[in-house]
Amino acid sequence: MLDIRFIRDHGDAVKTAMANRNADTDIDAVLALDDRRRAILAEAEELKAERNRVSKSIGQMIKEGGDPEAVKAQVREMGDKISAFDEQLREIDAQLRESLLYIPNMPSESTPVGKDENDNPVVRTFGEKKSFDFEPQAHWDLGEALGLFDFERGAKIAGSGFPLFTGKGARLERALIQFMLDLHTEEHGYTEIAPPFLCNETAMTGTGQLPKFAEDMYTIPVDGLYPIPTAEVPVTNLYGNEILDQALPILHAAYTPCFRREAGAAGKDTRGLLRVHQFDKVELVKFTTPETSAEEHEKLTADAEKVLQKLGLHYRTIELCTGDLGFSAAKCYDIELWAPAQDKWLEVSSCSNFGEYQARRANIRYRNEEGKPGFVHTINGSGVALPRLVIAIMENNQQADGSIDLPEALWPYMGGLRRLEKS
Repeated sequence: MLDIRFIRDHGDAVKTAMANRNADTDIDAVLALDDRRRAILAEAEELKAERNRVSKSIGQMIKEGGDPEAVKAQVREMGDKISAFDEQLREIDAQLRESLLYIPNMPSESTPVGKDENDNPVVRTFGEKKSFDFEPQAHWDLGEALGLFDFERGAKIAGSGFPLFTGKGARLERALIQFMLDLHTEEHGYTEIAPPFLCNETAMTGTGQLPKFAEDMYTIPVDGLYPIPTAEVPVTNLYGNEILDQALPILHAAYTPCFRREAGAAGKDTRGLLRVHQFDKVELVKFTTPETSAEEHEKLTADAEKVLQKLGLHYRTIELCTGDLGFSAAKCYDIELWAPAQDKWLEVSSCSNFGEYQARRANIRYRNEEGKPGFVHTINGSGVALPRLVIAIMENNQQADGSIDLPEALWPYMGGLRRLEKS
C-alpha cells in the first residue's frame, strides 16, 4: 500500500497518478481522515501530558495536608476522555488502513501514460506468424480429436471452466511444468519452492488480492482460507513480517495450480482453454533492493520470454500503460503468444515490478548498507501460465492431418515423443 505520509506530502502527484490509472479513488477523503486522526492524536497527547502534570501534584498536596480528592476526580475525568480519544483513534486507524488498502500503486516514472490497452506500446517481438496451406483448426477441435482433454467430463465433475486433461494431454501439462522449472532453476538461478495451495486472508491482503478483488476469489469460509489465484501469493508471503538477513536479490520459482472465479468475466472467451477457473502455472518471484529492482524486473521478463524462445513460439512483449496497469503494479510487461486459429494474441505472462507496495502491505523488510531497515521491492511474473501456452503449441504446430509436432525442447520430457497424433 502507499505510505500515508507520502500521500500527505505528495497529494497532487498521487491524484494525478490515480487519474492516469482511471482509478476511482477519493484521495481528499483519505487525507481528511488522516487530518482528523492527527488532530485527535495531538489532543490526546496534550491531555495525557496534562494528566501527568496534575497527577504529580497529588503527592505534594498530601504532603502539605491538603485534600486531593477533587484533583483525583479531575485525573479520572481526564482518563475517561483519553480512553474515548483512544477508542476514536482505533476506529479511525481501521478506517484509514481500509481506505489505503483500496488505493492502487503509483505507476513508475517510466510507465507510459495512456487510457487503455490500445495505448500499450509493443516493446519487442520474437519469431513470425505461421502460415498454413490448409485451414488451421482451433485447439479444442484438435485436442478432442487427439484425446488430449475432455471438457464435458471436467464440467461434470466441477462445472464449466475446470478442464480435464487426459492421456498425452496430461503428459504435455506435466512436461511443460517440468521443462519450465528446470529452465528457471538450472539456467536462471531461481530456487524452487513448493508452497501451500491455500492461503489465509493476511497473505491475500499482503499481495493485493484482498480486499479489492474478493469477488474473483474462491473461498473456504469455514476455515477462512482461499485457494490461491497464483503462486505469487504464498511465495511473496514467505517473508511476511520479517527483516531479511540474506543477500538480495532472492529468486524463487514455484509451480502451483491456480483458482480464479473471475466473476466479472462471465461469458467471455469461455470455449476450450481460453478462460478457465483452474489452471497450472509456473511463477517467478524476486525480492530486491530498490536500487536493483528495475534491472531485476527486466531480467525476470527475459527469463519468462526464454521459455517461449526455447519452444519456438511467436510472441510479442508489450508495456502496459497507466490506464491498463494492474492494481498493485508500478510497471508491467505483458507477454502475448500468437494463436493462429483464434487469429489473436493471448497473454501468457504479466511481469510486474511492485516497488515497495506489496512489501509495505506484508511488512517485508531488509537492512540497507547502513544497517537501517527498509522495505524490499517485489517483482513477479508467470514463467509461464499453461492454458494459453498449450493453445499456442497446438495451433502453431498443427499439421494438415490434425497431428501436432512437439517443440524439440519438450522431447526429453515427453519420453522421446515428437508428435501428438491419433492412436
